[in-house]
Amino acid sequence: MAIDFGALSTKLGKGLQTVFGSANERELKKLNPLVKKINGLEEWANAMDHASIVAKVSEWRDKVRDGRATLDDALPEMFAMTRVAASRTLEMRHYDVQLVGGIVLHRGMIAEMVTGEGKTLVATLPASLNALSGEGVYVVTVNDYLAQRDRDWMAPVYEYLGLTVGAIQSPMRPQERHLHYGCDITYGTNNEFGFDYLRDNMKHRAEDQVQKNLNYAIIDEVDSILVDEARTPLIISGEPDDESDKYLMADRIARQLKEEEDFEIKLKEKNAVLIESGVEKAEKMAGVDSFYSDPKNMDWPHHIENALRAHHIYNRDKEYVVEGEEIVIVDEFTGRKMPGRRWSDGLHQAVEAKEGIKPRQELLTLATITFQNYFRLFKKISGMTGTAMTEAAEFEKIYHLPVLAIPTNKPLIRADLDDKIYLGDKDKYEAILEDVVEMHRQMRPVLIGTTSIEKSERLSKMLTKNGIEHEVMNAK
Repeated sequence: MAIDFGALSTKLGKGLQTVFGSANERELKKLNPLVKKINGLEEWANAMDHASIVAKVSEWRDKVRDGRATLDDALPEMFAMTRVAASRTLEMRHYDVQLVGGIVLHRGMIAEMVTGEGKTLVATLPASLNALSGEGVYVVTVNDYLAQRDRDWMAPVYEYLGLTVGAIQSPMRPQERHLHYGCDITYGTNNEFGFDYLRDNMKHRAEDQVQKNLNYAIIDEVDSILVDEARTPLIISGEPDDESDKYLMADRIARQLKEEEDFEIKLKEKNAVLIESGVEKAEKMAGVDSFYSDPKNMDWPHHIENALRAHHIYNRDKEYVVEGEEIVIVDEFTGRKMPGRRWSDGLHQAVEAKEGIKPRQELLTLATITFQNYFRLFKKISGMTGTAMTEAAEFEKIYHLPVLAIPTNKPLIRADLDDKIYLGDKDKYEAILEDVVEMHRQMRPVLIGTTSIEKSERLSKMLTKNGIEHEVMNAK
């Protein structure tokens, strides 16, 4: 008789959980007294008019800034007043589970909240509380639209409390940025905050800098920003060197070299490496005696290896698209085009040469930082997302951020099904098609996410062949 060890361990785990309670549940239970205290203050806050609430917030602000009180002292009353402010301005009252989410964020943790549980509203609680310090609160979102939308949506709550709120947008000039960073709470994207930090470090006078304090950040979609894009470098470039002829020559050389015979491709590292025979061939084609004997020739191997990467690793309509005379990078995480972004270190020029576009002059890197290093500069960070438990160990190890799963306000009725694993693409795509056909027959809408333009077009052809009407949204 076969024993199902997986089922046995699951039953055992559930049994132990029933007896002792999970670590997550134990942490949540510790927050119950504080939630009860906030609820006990709701009647008190409801009895106050607008002017009284503004005066009370101002009183707490003075106490916190003078050192007569801590933010933890102010938490129960500030949360109660923020809840009343949201009720009066937005007709949205924070549920108890949202109070829990707010406490978790204030304590510098990650709140895993199921989609639809109101993370945008939850952020108003820790943002209002931490604004009392006067050192600034940044609410970080993944795109400009969300930053402006969330700011405009939640602004009535903050303003009712007597707090100011701004939103940083890509086209803003430095003077406008000063104004928005001067607010108690500032919404913006991880990109805008990161680039403003780099620009500040290049300023000659402190008064020209826009980010005065890296105090407290609430990061929405925290797993995307702090894990998926953690090592994405933000780069500010400067004065160019004109080497466009070298890029074109390197491209011609790369086209004539043979894989394994002249160079090796390392897909995992996204790199190409010339081997000895390749170096000798390339030297002859470039018309130089040696790449390494004369300093002015030492950048040739780098240019040629970049050209090899462009031809053998970076694919059109996957990593980038061609629009007129422009190579536009496609974000590998979202599938969106990133106009204005360029690969560094000569790679973008190599791709331009490959596609028959005149390479633009390479820019020198003047300042650079990764999201991981930027957010580690803050005194305190916290985050919200629908999926954090899977990366809990990484958050703890790199950022010292514990993760707490917040229960839903009502029992969850959505079915979250297990993943299905297929040995090959053919089987997987046929299974997707079969599923879509069945959903289509039931007149149920289907959203299919793919990781590349190429895959989205492949699925589109299959759906068209089977007579299923659909729309394709990709970088093209």
